[in-house]
Amino acid sequence: MITFKPDVEKIKVARDHVAEIAAEWPVDDYTVRVVASELVTNAILHASTDEVRVDAYADGDAYVVEVWDGDGTLPVVHCPGPYGLGGRGLLLVGELVFRWGTLRDESADGKTVFAEWRAR
Repeated sequence: MITFKPDVEKIKVARDHVAEIAAEWPVDDYTVRVVASELVTNAILHASTDEVRVDAYADGDAYVVEVWDGDGTLPVVHCPGPYGLGGRGLLLVGELVFRWGTLRDESADGKTVFAEWRAR
């Protein structure tokens, strides 16, 4: 797991961290990097938090990326119009993974957003 202050310059650090862990997964490296980037970017840009935590792990036939932030506000999937400049990140994540979701942190005001792939 890595922990850092929310800063857009940390997106690459987090993406590379996840890609290193996922190197042996049966998941395309580019896909892992895109999903990690989207989840970390959302935490940095949209969460009111002093800290972001990023982890990735295999659990049986599941391969998981998790991003924690200290803001309990759940992410919202947007459907921007054709000329919208943003708001497609979670739509993209939903197309690239088996499932994604959010777990509230019961012990603090925070949440974990996760993305999961399954071995085929």
